[in-house]
Amino acid sequence: MARISGVDLPKNKRIIIALTYIYGIGDARAKAIISETGINPDTRVFNLTEQEIHKITETILRNQIKVEGDLRKDTQVNIKRLMDIGCVRGLRHRKGLPVRGQRTRSNARTRKGPRKTVGSKKVASTTGVGGTK
Repeated sequence: MARISGVDLPKNKRIIIALTYIYGIGDARAKAIISETGINPDTRVFNLTEQEIHKITETILRNQIKVEGDLRKDTQVNIKRLMDIGCVRGLRHRKGLPVRGQRTRSNARTRKGPRKTVGSKKVASTTGVGGTK
């Protein structure tokens, strides 16, 4: 099993697909890495040699691609900065609401969580018929 950037890649997947299991590497970046290293994109992970794994790791380091822990940390720092300065995006992060302009009246259950039913209370009338002054 190949281990790149602290992630165990699934051994039966093609390398171009398996690289997307690393946080911070998507389809386009995986294709760029594979083309730069010269590895056949149809190669399965269990068929990779140690040299090919080393090439992929070196390419990620040489191109200074932020992956896994560094990228997650940067993302959290950016969100915390938005919350500290009190901008609209930061306030919506703080309240747990969608940040990018989605509607919240009927959707957004993923961000808002399960529905909280709000019941109505019966209010005693002070000017009711037959009441005292």
